[in-house]
Amino acid sequence: MEPVIVTPRLFLREMNMDDYEALYAVLADTSIMQHYPYTFDEERVKAWIERNMNRYKDNGFGLWAVCLKETGEMIGDCGLTLQNIEGEMLPEIGYHIRADQQHKGYAKEAAAAVRDWAFMNTGYPALYSYCKYTNVGSYKTAESIGMVFEKEYPDKDNEITHVSVIRREMWSKD
Repeated sequence: MEPVIVTPRLFLREMNMDDYEALYAVLADTSIMQHYPYTFDEERVKAWIERNMNRYKDNGFGLWAVCLKETGEMIGDCGLTLQNIEGEMLPEIGYHIRADQQHKGYAKEAAAAVRDWAFMNTGYPALYSYCKYTNVGSYKTAESIGMVFEKEYPDKDNEITHVSVIRREMWSKD
């Protein structure tokens, strides 16, 4: 499968059902998903892959498989999706990296590449990242690619959702 995005250490490509085991290792890991509203089981991981395969067809983007350039190994996902953020469907950069590959800058590298891809290939005036307010690692990654705090609001899944944003006029390709 052809890469959608290539970075110095990674490539991002469309995921498919062959990625099930690699993605299960990420999404079913309670330490990684501790800020998510629920735990992923086999069916939820399969549905996640199917949802993204449909997003590629419907939107031209979704969460892509994050793979190490050196080995081709899938270590997580990162991409652009449309998410309901306080009642509005907005473009969101999301990312999940396997526990043993965290703290190596892969989430930042992938998210920055997705940010650049989104501003170069879509007309969105802003890109967002949102997470549970206790997920400091996630919003620090968002900040590392130029996003800034936008707001927090109460919601049933996250108790309080933290939203970061980068507007097109704030963006400059690194």
